[in-house]
Amino acid sequence: MTSQLPPPKAILFDIGGVCVVSPFQAILDYEHENNIPVGWVNFAIQKGPQNGAWQLIERGECELNDDWFRAFKAQLSIPKHWKEYCIKAAVKSCAEKGLSTNSEAVVGHEQAPPVPEIDAKKLFWRMMRMSREPDPWMYPALKTLKESGRFVLGALSNTIAFPTGIKDDEGALFKKGLVHKPHPNPYANDPTDIADVFDVFISSAHVGLRKPDPKAYAMAVQEMSRVAVMRGMGEVRVEEVLFLDDIGVNLKWAKICGLRTIKVDLGKTREAVRELERQVGLGLLGENEKARL
Repeated sequence: MTSQLPPPKAILFDIGGVCVVSPFQAILDYEHENNIPVGWVNFAIQKGPQNGAWQLIERGECELNDDWFRAFKAQLSIPKHWKEYCIKAAVKSCAEKGLSTNSEAVVGHEQAPPVPEIDAKKLFWRMMRMSREPDPWMYPALKTLKESGRFVLGALSNTIAFPTGIKDDEGALFKKGLVHKPHPNPYANDPTDIADVFDVFISSAHVGLRKPDPKAYAMAVQEMSRVAVMRGMGEVRVEEVLFLDDIGVNLKWAKICGLRTIKVDLGKTREAVRELERQVGLGLLGENEKARL
């Protein structure tokens, strides 16, 4: 079944959790392994504040070094945010059981357990290593879209600028490029820089803007429109852009800015590609719907 809307002229992709394996899987694995309540790390990151360690590094306003890792650990250890998370989790649990959801009655300050101890450096590097692997469903779809020549392809990613020669928590030199599986993978010899797949690649750490700042979406639309005009496709209007992301707040603000959106849920990129097929009117999964990586 195809979409009732006309196909988009431009398609804008997030990278982590969409085009490559999600770093959120590394977070989830870490939480399970260390008996940390599921969702706490993402909650702490999203709470920020705007000058939080994660927000600063993704805007390129600080350097990735030991001082940053200490600041990141502190961001994951804010008692006020931990209490808020505990209250939300308890309220949700009570609601599911049909019990009272008076938040202050559910979790008082004295009842809240200690803030979880997190090895911020270990967690960070696990996230970075995991997100070097191309997604087995979305990456082949990207290649098909590029080969079709029918769309302007853009990437808008909240990224981190890695200093030259930086080593991970295991002492190994970190390489940020894609890790392609060997033959018979048809993409085994592809470039390791995923930016090569796109016509426009916007990295938050290099432009000083991160999602969900509306200015980031405006920049992406402007750059993709520039490419479209160069190709003789005419300008790209914001409503002609389809945006894929795995974070709700990023999609919320993309919609507010006028973009069409597809939510990519953790572990469900195949379903997202199926929806992408519907929106663009082009087969992307292959006859047997088997991953090609």
